[in-house]
Amino acid sequence: MSLSERIQSELLAAMKSKEVLKLSVLRMTKAALRKIELRRPLSPDEESQLLQTLVKQRTESIEMFEKGGRADLAEKEGKERDLLRAYLPEAVSEADVERVVVEVLRDLGASSAKDIGAVMKEALVRLKATGKTVDGKAVNSVVRAKLS
Repeated sequence: MSLSERIQSELLAAMKSKEVLKLSVLRMTKAALRKIELRRPLSPDEESQLLQTLVKQRTESIEMFEKGGRADLAEKEGKERDLLRAYLPEAVSEADVERVVVEVLRDLGASSAKDIGAVMKEALVRLKATGKTVDGKAVNSVVRAKLS
């Protein structure tokens, strides 16, 4: 079952059970997917990437609302983010990120900050090959910590 089909079936279930927040998030997600699918079909990787973008937007909104003293809106965005995360593949663990970064550093012989770009590129390729969700910021922070 594709992501669009899964969202459609859960959208109908949310309507029947009157889950307002879930219904809102699913409608927004369906609209974002549909906007692109009208032009061309999406691969599962592209669907996942779109969901990651939506999760990232929610995370950024939470930070802004918290800085602005709007805990109520930050909480709502947090709930939306959690609902969206349920549709993403499992995330790569921190231990896996650490292990892959160490392997890449060894394989490339990287030793200074000027190697960050090459290490990031290779580490992201290896981590994405696992089929799990990869957080580029987490990878970047591990790479920077290892090279500094």
